[in-house]
Amino acid sequence: MKIAIVEDELLASTYLKTLLEKQTVISVNEIYTLRSVQQSVAFFKENKVDLIFMDIHLGDGKSLEIFKEVEIFTPIIFITAYDSYAIQVFKQFTIDYILKPFEEEEFIQALHKYNQIRESYDITPTLQSLATVENNQPATLKNRFLVYNGHKLRSIEQHDVAYFLASGKHLFLHTTDGNSFIYDDTIKDIIHKLDGKIFFKINRKFVVHINAIAEIIKHSSQRIEIILAPHPEGESPILISKAQLADWKLWLNT
Repeated sequence: MKIAIVEDELLASTYLKTLLEKQTVISVNEIYTLRSVQQSVAFFKENKVDLIFMDIHLGDGKSLEIFKEVEIFTPIIFITAYDSYAIQVFKQFTIDYILKPFEEEEFIQALHKYNQIRESYDITPTLQSLATVENNQPATLKNRFLVYNGHKLRSIEQHDVAYFLASGKHLFLHTTDGNSFIYDDTIKDIIHKLDGKIFFKINRKFVVHINAIAEIIKHSSQRIEIILAPHPEGESPILISKAQLADWKLWLNT
């Protein structure tokens, strides 16, 4: 059996691969790891697999974009950090999902369900449910961010946020006055809750506020460095992802 993992977070994809290799519910011959919409489209145009584990938010877009480019008829188990509303949609359309963060037991249950539906699987309800979730997510953007300050809680205003930094298993919110706090979210999901006019995800680690950009250094056409204020310790140089360069330039010029 061939399996594809569509997941841009290295830790998550590695964890899934490890679970797949040790489980005994299904026989696995090959595992392919895909990290973006673009890579997934190219892969599925040329290859077929028996089962797909797919995150909904990828670094270069959302999973729905993959289905607009290529026909996929393979059963999909979604990996999602969506809220309870989305989970109800998934249940309604009887497709399976794994809610992040997940344990091995949930993973095994999803494989058992796959065994039950593999012969009668229909991609149409899957696409309907994904589109429903995408089209009905709340449009409200976050203006305040609740963090822990020791044993106290603190609400930080949007204009006081300099940038978000993903480090290890945590997401840190850095403020304009030089403080940092662990924020309960992921770098991949937080960008969809922010005002795109003033925040931009420059690479896999940083989402920056426009006012936090102190200087831009062009080393070459494909190597652009950003100096942030306040400067994050141990994070130099900070480079714009090549995949983000075109959109970043448009963002700065809007």
